[in-house]
Amino acid sequence: MKHSNAIHFEISERKVLLRIIDIVMAFSGIFVLSNYFGFEYLDITSKNTVPLIVLISYISVFGTIFEIYDLQQASKLDVSFKNIVLCMSTVVLFYLLTPFITPVLPEARLQIIYFYVTLIGSVFLWRVLYNTLIASPRFHKRILLVGELSNIHNVVSTLTKADSNYQFVGFINSADKTLDAIKYRGLKEYTTTHLSNVIIDEQISEIIVAVSNAENISTSLYHELMLLLERGFKIREYTQVYEEVTKKVPIQFVGKDFYKYFPFSRNNENQLYRFFHRTFDILFSLSGILFMLIIIPFIALGNVFGNKGPLFYTQERIGKNSTLFTIFKFRTMVADAELSKGAQWATKDDVRVTTFGKFLRRSRLDEIPQFINVLKGEMSIIGPRPERPFFVAELSRSIPFYETRHIIKPGLTGWAQVNSRYGGSVEESLTKLQYDLYYIKHRSPFLDLNVILKTLSTVLYYRGQ
Repeated sequence: MKHSNAIHFEISERKVLLRIIDIVMAFSGIFVLSNYFGFEYLDITSKNTVPLIVLISYISVFGTIFEIYDLQQASKLDVSFKNIVLCMSTVVLFYLLTPFITPVLPEARLQIIYFYVTLIGSVFLWRVLYNTLIASPRFHKRILLVGELSNIHNVVSTLTKADSNYQFVGFINSADKTLDAIKYRGLKEYTTTHLSNVIIDEQISEIIVAVSNAENISTSLYHELMLLLERGFKIREYTQVYEEVTKKVPIQFVGKDFYKYFPFSRNNENQLYRFFHRTFDILFSLSGILFMLIIIPFIALGNVFGNKGPLFYTQERIGKNSTLFTIFKFRTMVADAELSKGAQWATKDDVRVTTFGKFLRRSRLDEIPQFINVLKGEMSIIGPRPERPFFVAELSRSIPFYETRHIIKPGLTGWAQVNSRYGGSVEESLTKLQYDLYYIKHRSPFLDLNVILKTLSTVLYYRGQ
């Protein structure tokens, strides 16, 4: 059987490609500027090795913070242009403010403008080329889905929403045919017979199997899939694809074989990782408490006029191993917000939140006092957000594996917080749990760094709730 010669780029490959070509385009722009327009501030030579490495680092770090490597945003040229301008503005500012590792400021200050415009223009040109070429339908991944009729719509909508490069060509019903079988009209249905020919004729690049119980796969389909696998064709299980694309654990597919889905990160037991993680927590929390002491007079003043009540707010939360602790926050709601109705979900545009409280929440400044909890060891900088006992009891009855998130310390920020909205319902809490379990499963220094950079994006874009 011949394989399709079409080229496809995985999510990780596209992100790496964006980063590498960004640097190539920026350097190419500087090269043209210095060789043909008399630009003297920075040129591509060996004597500028350190300044060029610094430029690469700044573009990479601030590019992550300002989301120019977010694939969904990169596919929208207007949003991409805005993010690139913000990113390069910060890159140039930091580059100019670190002359001990970057070139001395040029006498002709106009060269700084040339440098700035060149970085924006060269990187944005690459985004135009990316959307014209790499993100075009010719590079889409053509998928044949094998699954149960009841799951097909959810599988297709979930994967196409998470990654537009997935193009579902059709599906095969995993169960044996019956006379009163229900039809699905959203996709073309193929039969098991001559499956190899379907792969060739439709230029299928991958088969995704989305079956909740392997016993539901018909015998004939099983043999066809085995034959394709033995010939080297790519066949993947849906939960693996789901986790890779969405960065969440698909707990809705987890059954009695739950242990297959939760091979939690070895770093949870790695003493060296835990030592550095705690050291980072202590150093960062000390810096955070110092920052709190600096801004607290201004917060107190805003509280007097905007909140009219106590400055701090304390509440019981569930910590590691389901132990109780008291969390500290700047108050954002009216005093005694739950006195009449008791515990309630916080919602978007919650009427209990004061005007000044909205500012504190959106900027995440209301979380600053929790550095005290981090220093005490009750929380970490990164981890699942601690929830109240009342809601933990309610959610544990509704959502399987909910209390699994308590096997590590709760965090001031986390993978769920930077990837989803506030958990103001059971459905949103389910989504946040999927992200939390992904973090616990893949916990690593690299993922921690990713969370920190995404948290900075949340603060800078004023997305707190």
